[in-house]
Amino acid sequence: MPEKVSYKAKENREIKNSILVDLFYNDENAEENDIALYNALHEEPLPEGTVIQKMRVENALYLNFQNDISFGVNGKVLVLTEHQSTINRNMPLRSLLYIGRTYEQLVPVRERYRKGMVKLPMPEFYTFYNGTEKLENESELKLSDVYLMQDGNPMLELKVRVININPSAKHEILDKCDVLKEYGLFIDTVRKYQDAGTKEAYRYAIQECIEKGILAGYIRKKGSEVINMLIAEYDYEMDIAVQREEAYEEGEKEGCLEALLEILKYKDNIPEKLEEKLKQQDAKTLKKWLRFAVMADNIGQFENAISE
Repeated sequence: MPEKVSYKAKENREIKNSILVDLFYNDENAEENDIALYNALHEEPLPEGTVIQKMRVENALYLNFQNDISFGVNGKVLVLTEHQSTINRNMPLRSLLYIGRTYEQLVPVRERYRKGMVKLPMPEFYTFYNGTEKLENESELKLSDVYLMQDGNPMLELKVRVININPSAKHEILDKCDVLKEYGLFIDTVRKYQDAGTKEAYRYAIQECIEKGILAGYIRKKGSEVINMLIAEYDYEMDIAVQREEAYEEGEKEGCLEALLEILKYKDNIPEKLEEKLKQQDAKTLKKWLRFAVMADNIGQFENAISE
């Protein structure tokens, strides 16, 4: 008989975490999970009794949603980011700004102005990808790739290791870190029910994962919080997608408007009222009016055409 777990989502206007952030930062087993992840990423495992230093950059939030985390261990600071959509090629830039704020929090102001050298933990940057677009097993993004001048020897470099944690990618890290592997399987299960158009997809996905032992203990413990975090992640990804679409539409509109004004300027001076009217139109209308502008012999003919 299916196990009963409370699934009712509760509204939460405070900072929301992704499930990955919760597993590796907030959960009571986060320190254990961090050690397991570190060992999976490095050849030499951490010694027994290693203490994890949790870190969080307070201003690295988007829509009150936290999907970036960092922790200090063994003289290093690991910065982790999750992507469930298209990989952001600006991750090296984001990571640079993130580590800068992290160091600001670690080093008191007075320490920065002393003559003696201030020791800093060495940073490592990782992005875990579990989106639906095809992506290689592992890749690397470099800050120097975005420099305007490519001279081959930049004085400032930052590298981000991008790891595909989708089960289908079969990255070796998944065999070394059980919690990361189960997280990938969990998201894969959620996506399966969403793609099928299943009502209450989250509830069915959670139930299946409990039955299969995928993050089962974590899900039982968290209950409805898991639903809340999934909803927060969906809202975040949806908002990003909408903003990208709006940015594309706005760019398309600006391009059409610029071309239209350029054509009309060759015919005569553009009346201020007409120019204002053009600026109020969407890209679809401006595309249509572009044809009218090309065919019109003068501004008057164009105005008659768009008034019909």
